[in-house]
Amino acid sequence: MATDTGLELLVDQTISVITNDGRNIVGVLRGFDQATNVILDESHERVYSTKAGVEQLVLGLYIIRGDNIAVVGELDEELDSNLDLTSLRAQPLKPVQH
Repeated sequence: MATDTGLELLVDQTISVITNDGRNIVGVLRGFDQATNVILDESHERVYSTKAGVEQLVLGLYIIRGDNIAVVGELDEELDSNLDLTSLRAQPLKPVQH
């Protein structure tokens, strides 16, 4: 069954998912379905703070329901590996308001 989400091009690639509740989860896209539920492998959540560096919480194999996804983006692994997340400061994202 063909889908028009564009996600098929990102399978086995590292992606970043922003959820409706403001979480940023990074992992390797292993699969998805027609409801845009996604399966991530080797995933972690990046928790941003204005006072401390980015905390990375290991999640491992992780499923995110499609109705909780706000944005999916391809991650440039080379650029991302050069970031010093311990010195990065940012406001946490706010939840999506409907």
